[in-house]
This record gives sequence, C-alpha cells and structure tokens, in this order.
Amino acid sequence: MSTTSKTAALAGAALMAAAATPAFALDEVSYGTNWLAQAEHGGFYQAVADGTYEKYGLDVTIVQGGPQAANRALLIAGKVDFYMGSPQGELDAVVEDIPLIDVAAMFQKDPQILMAHPDQGIEEFADLAKLPTIFMGKDGFLSYFQWMKANFDGFDDAQYKPYTFNPAPFIADPQSAQQGYLTSEPYSVEKEAGWSPKVFLLADSGYSPYSTMITAQKKLVEENPDLVQRFVDASIEGWYNYLYGDNAAANELIKADNPEMTDEQIAYSIEKMKEYGIVVSGDADEGGIGCITDAHYKTFFDDMVDIGLFTSDVDYTKAFTTQFVCKGVGKDLMK
Repeated sequence: MSTTSKTAALAGAALMAAAATPAFALDEVSYGTNWLAQAEHGGFYQAVADGTYEKYGLDVTIVQGGPQAANRALLIAGKVDFYMGSPQGELDAVVEDIPLIDVAAMFQKDPQILMAHPDQGIEEFADLAKLPTIFMGKDGFLSYFQWMKANFDGFDDAQYKPYTFNPAPFIADPQSAQQGYLTSEPYSVEKEAGWSPKVFLLADSGYSPYSTMITAQKKLVEENPDLVQRFVDASIEGWYNYLYGDNAAANELIKADNPEMTDEQIAYSIEKMKEYGIVVSGDADEGGIGCITDAHYKTFFDDMVDIGLFTSDVDYTKAFTTQFVCKGVGKDLMK
C-alpha cells in the first residue's frame, strides 16, 4: 500500500472512530420550580429551548411545581440540584440549621401585590388602610401584612379575611382589597369582571425581598462551584433572551408542561415583568440579572426582625452568597 493510501486509510479509520465516539457528556442538572409552568419561569425554559444550557455543558430538567409538589423537600433530600426558593425560606433554613443557600435572585422585586376596585378613592398604597376587608393568604398575613402594619398607619388585623384563590368575593365587594401576583390575578379579574383593578406592588412601597431564587445545597456550592456558576450564568442568559429575544419556543415548552396556560396570559405576564422592573431593576441594572447584594438582603432581614419574624441574632449572611452573580453576564443580550 502506498504512503498516500495508508494515510487515507488511517484518516478514514480516524473519522469512523470519531463518529463512533459520543460527544462529551453533559452534566445532568435538575431545577425545581415553586409552581406550575408560567411566564414567571420563562428564563429557565428559554435556556432549555434555545440551547443555552447545553452551550454551558448542562442537560437541564425543569421539575414543575404545583399544588401537590414538594420541590423544596426534594432539594433538601438531594433529589433536585436547585430550587426556586425565597429569602424568607432560606432564612428559615438558617434558623432550622438546614444547609440551603441562595446563589442568584432572578427577580429583583417580589411580584406580590394588593389590588383594589377602581373609583373607590384608593389612589396610593397607604389608602388601602381605609378598606374594611383585605383578602390574604395566611402566609401573607404573617409576613407582608405585619410589615404593612409596622410601616403604615391604619392597617389592622380586623381587615384580614382568608383568600381562597377565588377572586369572586373581592369582585363582589367594592370595599375590599385582595392579594395577588402582579403577573396573574389582575389579569384574571379583568377577564372575569370586565374592569381593571387598581394594582399596588408591595416592592414599590418598600417591601424588599428578592424573589425567584436559584437555591442550592451548600454542599453543592462548596464541592462543585463550577457547575453552580455554569447553571447560574446560563439561567441569566436565558432570562435576557426570554424577555428581550425570541421566546416562542420557550412558551411552547411552558404550555406543554402546563396546558391551561394561554398565549394571552403569557404575553400579559411578560409585559408586566418588564413594565414594573421585576427582573431588571435595582442591583440588576448594574450587576445584571440574578444579582444579590448584602445590603439588599440585610434590608429585608432587618424588616423581618422588626416585625418579629426572625430574631436579630440570626446570621442572615448564611442564607445567601454573592459568589456567582453581579458580574454583568448577559447584559449585552438586552435590547
């Protein structure tokens, strides 16, 4: 066989071997959400749909939350790698000596709202104290309503009535307010009642928790920080692309996981997230989506100490790390 033939044969064998060899293995990662699939989870679905996670060497499974889900418990048990936690949840974990930690805050503002009827003289947040009834869940009554009482005059426990996730009592009573999510309940009321409620975002009145966290076990952060960094960076890019790029494929994945979700609801949610700066505002303006700062986290902790939810001796710094965020990742994707 000539040298040329030998070279060709060797090259062909090398090509066949390369074809038979699988591509490098992606790291399998799971992320548990806190509710059914929706636009408020869109950045994570985007990073799956457009290949961003794969670009970062990750094969990501989104584990959908919902009424029967226990994704936080799965994180504690090591059955999912990351979870859509909350600062209050991770502060609780510090108190309970559960080794969880927030590594990114995808929402700079909590989308929690109170809404009131139009034409009832409720023009600003403090005016809600005039109403005899506020429909709230028990968790809200124990957290942000106590913050409201501590920071505004006139709010009283007698206003509290349980919210059963049915807007009918609120719609029927013009002298009432109701809790909700900026991106959801106002849309439902508009559809059912035919009028737009007055919406008050608690974050714009000083209620300061981050929201839609990436929460992990501390063991993962300590033992595999590269994996954590790649998941955080890819998720951040996913959120920029979801809000400012082509999100059609991500929305199809959302609707596949949650068939009750509609295109109209998704569009409304995206519009409100952008209008109110839920994702891009505050620390994220400079540091990029996902940014966590000690000052912001401490403000929320101090507020919760003031209302007696935590004691001042809790080491709030154990609830989060700034190691993986505020690096401006993905800001060039914002159009």
